[in-house]
Amino acid sequence: MKRILLLSMVIVLVAVIGYSGYQLWDIHRNYVQEAELHSRLMQYRPTRQMQMPVSTEPTVESFPDNYAATPIVNQSIVDLQEKHASVVGWLTVPNTKIDYPFVQGADNDHYLHLDLDQRRSAAGTIFMDFRNNSDFSDFNTIFHGHHMKNGSMFGTIQHFNNQAFFNTNRTGTIFLTNATYEIEFMAFVVIAPNDAMIYNPTITAEVDQIAFLDHVRRTARYYRDIGVTADDRMITLSTGNYEFHNARMVLIGRLTEVF
Repeated sequence: MKRILLLSMVIVLVAVIGYSGYQLWDIHRNYVQEAELHSRLMQYRPTRQMQMPVSTEPTVESFPDNYAATPIVNQSIVDLQEKHASVVGWLTVPNTKIDYPFVQGADNDHYLHLDLDQRRSAAGTIFMDFRNNSDFSDFNTIFHGHHMKNGSMFGTIQHFNNQAFFNTNRTGTIFLTNATYEIEFMAFVVIAPNDAMIYNPTITAEVDQIAFLDHVRRTARYYRDIGVTADDRMITLSTGNYEFHNARMVLIGRLTEVF
């Protein structure tokens, strides 16, 4: 009987060790897969120095016959879209690891655990809320990304959970095919995932826009008064947080067109 019990314990122990080993291997595999894809995508990373000047008064001499009504500012985004049609643009936040293309799916589940090559990935892909307009005409455009423990994706939003870092890191950039926007960050918030005010991408009425701004100011852990109004457009970057069950940390800023 003792031998049977001992054998059973050994079998269980071996199974636990084997499963734990598989879990560690799978985590490592996912990190390697994400890093390899990111390295490959960096060739498409736009910069403000790369942007094509856009004439406000195109002439027959300066543009070909097939000139598009919407000028191309960031050719690298166009090149990336030829390989990955779901790509909308590129998001970068200095002094963090946030430097990625972003997509928009038919829902908010598709890219949770799929990369741009449509492979299963724990890191997923940074994506816009499917309810938002991809031209950033909404009052509140929401981005979702995983908080990966190695800091990839939106993991380094955690850096803003520090007063000094928040104070000195004020901007990010969004590159689209035909425009470039600066994000001026104004608030870092830790909230529950059911916060109906912050997670509302369909705010249209001025009274609701003002209520959104008031809610952000009241709930923010760190806040900077940049003079936002209901006429501005907001960007909300959201990811997981471990302070309490299902916590979310959110970085919110104002969108301003640069090019």
